Amino acid sequence: MCVPGCGGTGKSQLIRASTAYFTQTNRAHKLRKLAPTSVAAAEIEGMTIHSFLGDSRNRKSKSKVINRSGQITHENAWRFVEYVILDEMSMVGLSLLARLNKLVAIAKHCDPMTTMGGINIILFGDYIQYSPVFDKPLYYDFSTTMYNKKLPMEKEIQQKSTRALILQTLLNRVRDGKCTHEDWLLLRTRVISIGLHISLNEPPWNEAPILVYRNELRTELNNRAVINKAYETGRSPTVAIATDTIKAKKHIDLPDLTKRLLALSDNKTEHLPGYLPLVPGMPVLLQENIACEIGLSNGTLGIFHELIYDETKEHTTGADESIFTADTVFVRNAQYALLEIRKSKIKNLESLDPLIIPIPVIEKTFEVNLEKL
Repeated sequence: MCVPGCGGTGKSQLIRASTAYFTQTNRAHKLRKLAPTSVAAAEIEGMTIHSFLGDSRNRKSKSKVINRSGQITHENAWRFVEYVILDEMSMVGLSLLARLNKLVAIAKHCDPMTTMGGINIILFGDYIQYSPVFDKPLYYDFSTTMYNKKLPMEKEIQQKSTRALILQTLLNRVRDGKCTHEDWLLLRTRVISIGLHISLNEPPWNEAPILVYRNELRTELNNRAVINKAYETGRSPTVAIATDTIKAKKHIDLPDLTKRLLALSDNKTEHLPGYLPLVPGMPVLLQENIACEIGLSNGTLGIFHELIYDETKEHTTGADESIFTADTVFVRNAQYALLEIRKSKIKNLESLDPLIIPIPVIEKTFEVNLEKL
């Protein structure tokens, strides 16, 4: 069964109503709710498809063989299941659905040719939404066949000679590294659209996310954004410095090894930055599944309020970290951060303001090639 519909048509309400029906009729054990992302899974109080398949972001290899203990686990989890609600169907690809079909067939001891092990699957979502990543979608738009494809029309762009000359000289200065403040102001008015003459200083463009190809550039932009936010609010930025514990079989003769580790890009350190700049009021995004059942999952948005750390231990101000401002407070003993998360299912915690959730620090292990440091 397929329940399509755009946003706001009541798909989530229907899922909640179905869940309540199964619960009230004492058949909740016969219903399983899945979604392709952790945010979508948390919204319907279900689990991600990848979690069920046993995949994780840090898993380096995906075995095609299920061991006996894993098979027993799946058998126990799916023994009584008769209905599956699959939300956000536009993001589910053919390969992912095929793997799910194979695993359910094994768990239910069914003929592999029996679709989804004989389970009733109900698809929810909107096919016009996001498509699968590195996978083929479940649908095909027949209107885009080779017989009725329309070639894109070439559009003539007319520019006044004076305007073209200004832009040409601007680009020449940019190439030579001699960009002026006037050039910067002009570039900020160049919005990709037709007939729009607005500045990137104005909302919503001044709050729009910036996409870059290099992690180092992304980190630099984030650092500058925190500094600007601190300047606007009249506060001093706080930087949580990672505490690295080095485990090596032999002595490492690198006096500045700790500094080099802190400077590594977070795509080489299991997504944990060496320096995490923070300022109250800044938006943050969770990158780990902390507690999906209460809405604290990968992709959850929040507002940073305060960093809690051990004040009895030494912390310094920014005298030796040139990438931040001089009034920056550096903390090496952070314990947890207080975030305002509006979509959390926990609204009030004792001794904390409403919607404030403590997020603890996490530890991860990663390998580093010393020759490339």
